[in-house]
Amino acid sequence: MLTLNFDPFPVLTTERLVLRRLSVDDGPQIFHHRSDPALNEYLDRAPCASLDEAVAFIRMVNNAIDENNNITWGITLKDSDTLIGTIALWRIEKEHYRAELGYTLETAHQGKGLMSETLAAVLDHAFSKMGLHSIEANINPANTPSKVLLERHGFIREAYFRENYHHNGRFFDSAIYSLLTPAARNIT
Repeated sequence: MLTLNFDPFPVLTTERLVLRRLSVDDGPQIFHHRSDPALNEYLDRAPCASLDEAVAFIRMVNNAIDENNNITWGITLKDSDTLIGTIALWRIEKEHYRAELGYTLETAHQGKGLMSETLAAVLDHAFSKMGLHSIEANINPANTPSKVLLERHGFIREAYFRENYHHNGRFFDSAIYSLLTPAARNIT
C-alpha cells in the first residue's frame, strides 16, 4: 500500500512559479477563486458564500495534508506570493496508488502556459516522489481548455458518462481522463 508523508510540505518551483502550502492569509484569494462564476463555470460546487467559508476550506485542505490523505498546492508567481490558483491530488486511493487531479487558475493568468507548467511539476512529483501509479481527472466535456491541457500532458480519455451528475437543477456529463506513471508507459 502507498505510504505518504507531506511533512515537510513539498514546495515545488518551476521557471515562473512557486507551488506552496495554502495559509489562512490566502482566504481572500480562495474566496475569490471559489466564488468567481468564470472560474467555476465547469465545476459542480456551490459558490463560496463568505470569507469564513474560504478559510474553513483552507483549514480542511491543510488537515488533509497533515493527515497525509490529500495534497493541495497554492500557485503563485515567483515574484509575488499572491495566490493565482490551486492544484490538488485528492481522493487518493492508497491501496490502488491512484489519485484524482483538480486545478483552478485565475482567468487573467490563463492562456499563458502557467497551468501546463504547474501540471508538469505536480505530475513529476506525484510519480517520482509520491509513488503514484495513476492519476485521473474528471472534467466537464465542455471544458475544452482542460481537455487540451490534459491531452498535452499525455492523459487519455477513458470514459464518458452522460448526465451522470446533478447540480443546480441540471444534469451534466463527465469525461474521465487518466495518466499512468512514466514507467508503465515505458517512458524514461
